[in-house]
Amino acid sequence: MKIINSIIFIFLLFLVTSCDKKRVFDDYKSVGKNWNKDSIVTFDLPKLDPKKAYNLYVNVRDNDEYPFNNLFLIVSLEQPNRKVQVDTLEYQMTNPDGTLLGEGFSDIKENKLFYKDKVSFTQKGLYKIHIKHAVRQTGKIEGVDTLPGITDVGFRIESKD
Repeated sequence: MKIINSIIFIFLLFLVTSCDKKRVFDDYKSVGKNWNKDSIVTFDLPKLDPKKAYNLYVNVRDNDEYPFNNLFLIVSLEQPNRKVQVDTLEYQMTNPDGTLLGEGFSDIKENKLFYKDKVSFTQKGLYKIHIKHAVRQTGKIEGVDTLPGITDVGFRIESKD
């Protein structure tokens, strides 16, 4: 019985990954049970065709412990020449009734959050993405030290074609 279950699992995994033809890069890193404000999630990007354009996404897995409606992120794209493009981004994470947005059947939801479109990687060398949260409570200047409910942060690159 274990062999049949294993074969079915491998088949389903193959089916799911083979349908994702636009995916060029898709990786996640765990931030534990609480994402510390000083914890920066970094991704080394693969070599990409400089003649192609790509769409970029930040992926977030969260659960019912996430206490806010929105998520603020600071995303930095570090180019091989050390030039860094920094963006502060805001994403809505819940419906008006407080239920989490995102895909998933359990209490963990996965959110594919748009970052940039039509990006070309024309310089030779290593590109890096750095992501940290910048969530603050309403009326407070200091950021939230530890952000509960975010379990994993990911980065995804899709071919524009």
